Parts: sequence; C-alpha cells; structure tokens
Amino acid sequence: MDRRDLKIIFMGTPEFAQTNLKALIDGGFNVVLALCQPDKPVGRKHILTAPPVKVLAQENGIEVFQPDTLKTEEALEKLSSYNADLIVTAAYGKILPKAVLDLPRYGCINCHGSLLPARRGSAPVQRAVLEGDKVTGITFMKMDVGMDTGDIIEKIEVEIDPNEHTETLMNRLAIASAEKLPSIIDAWVDGRLTATKQDDSLATSCPPIRPEEGEFSWDQDALDIHNRVRALSAWPGAFVMKGENKLKVLDSEVLEDEAMVPEDLKDSVSGTVVKAKGENLIVKCGKGYLKVKELQVPGGKRLMSRDCAHNFTVGNPIM
Repeated sequence: MDRRDLKIIFMGTPEFAQTNLKALIDGGFNVVLALCQPDKPVGRKHILTAPPVKVLAQENGIEVFQPDTLKTEEALEKLSSYNADLIVTAAYGKILPKAVLDLPRYGCINCHGSLLPARRGSAPVQRAVLEGDKVTGITFMKMDVGMDTGDIIEKIEVEIDPNEHTETLMNRLAIASAEKLPSIIDAWVDGRLTATKQDDSLATSCPPIRPEEGEFSWDQDALDIHNRVRALSAWPGAFVMKGENKLKVLDSEVLEDEAMVPEDLKDSVSGTVVKAKGENLIVKCGKGYLKVKELQVPGGKRLMSRDCAHNFTVGNPIM
C-alpha cells in the first residue's frame, strides 16, 4: 500500500514518541490524528507546557487530541470518525480499551522500550539501568488488552554502556525505533510479517519509579549506587540523607583503580572521603569506592567535582 493512502492515528507523549512521530511524517505516512497526554505545569513557575508530540504535530498541521481517558463514548466516537487503517503508539502511557484496539483494520502497533517479555510495564528503560542490564532494545508489538502482553512483530537489541544514563539511552532507543518503524509498518500492512506470541513464563514487570527509590546508603555496593545514579538522574535523582539534609549525586563512576586510595583509609567506614583533589572526589562504599563526578550539596547548586572537591576533607564523612 502507498504510505500516503494509509491513515494512521499516532499516540504518544514524550521525546521518545516525538522521534517516532517524526519518522512517520518524514517517511510520507498520512498521520491523521495525534493523541498525547494533557498539557502539564512545568518548572518552579508551573508554566503550562505542551508535550513534545503535541508540538511536533501542530508544527506539521496534524490535529491533536488530548483526552484524559479513552474509556468514554466521546473518545471512541472521535477516533472512529477518522476511519484509520492503523494505530501506532509509543510511550503513550495508557492501556487501550478493546473497543479502540478493534477500530483499525491493521490493528495497533506499539514501540516498546525493552526486549519483551522482559520488563513489561511503564518504566522499562529506568529499570534496565537501575538493575545493571547490559542489553535492552525495542520491541514492535501488536497490542492487546493486557499490559505489554501482545504478540511480538520484531525486536532490535541495543547495548547499554556501563556509564550511560537513562536519558542518553532513551534517546538512542528512540532513534533505533524510529529508523525501523517505517519499514515495519510497510511490511506489516503488506502481510510480510507475522506476530509471535510472548512466552509469559519469561515475563518480568517494571512498575513506575517511586520518589523514595532515589535514596541510597553508602553501605551499599558502589556499583549499585552508580546504577541508581545513572538510572534516576533526571528524576527523582539519587540521594543520601543525613538527618533532614539531602546530598544528591548526579553523576558517578565506580573506581576501577583502588591503588588511588591511601592504604590507611581503605578500612574507613562507609561514606568516608578517601580522596578529594582535582576531579577525584572518591567515597568509600560498603563494597568498593564511588568516584563522584557531579553533586548537589544541601542548599547548594549542581557542581562538578573538579570545582568543589577541595571543599571536602579526606578522612571525614562526605556529609
């Protein structure tokens, strides 16, 4: 089928979705409607801000629909009125009701940020980084009424760098998805692809990130702390508490060369600064040492360690 003859409804909200929508627009597909979450207040001044998909859709003259729910007659009538051939979703944030799934003749394709059936749920990328996965990917899935339980059309594997943060990985996954999505749609509507059932016995779930998951203790393994830092740096941030005071660690590395640690400090209690010079702000952990690269002290602003390491005292607790 000619891409211009295929009427597509796109559903998605953040940058990951925007990148995929752009691939459809640039690929010459006929996107007739874009759905995204409602505008939300952003920043300290709570300025009402449109999500990235809305911005891109409006720039390209595509009508935008931002319902609070798809489980209303109004929403269903609205979607039905477009007589779409296909629905494509990417990080939309809602499960589609069966009545919506049944609308398009080619069904609904989802671009999911994991290698299903692993990491079903709403935070697959953050959980993959948090748990130290070495590989993740994109799964193109024919949606059903479950949470990421639909049949798999195709997968792409993406390696995770051990020092990579969620935001960078999310960008790379979005690009990988967007590069493949147009050809997936072409093959799907032409009947050259078949979907395969997921093996539910291999499924794992990944619920939303909770704010309290950002907290860590220096008694933990340095690698576990490092994974928390890079997984949650955008939100809620990795932090350690002392009383009411919160120290945020925004970027880090696990120290590979423990010869950098003075012998007389290797048996220090967890949380002790063992080196504080130049770019090297190194803290003793329950196992190993964490090289703090960027941090935010209580009441202070974000600082690179090279700009503030001299403020810390070797042999003392970091906070």
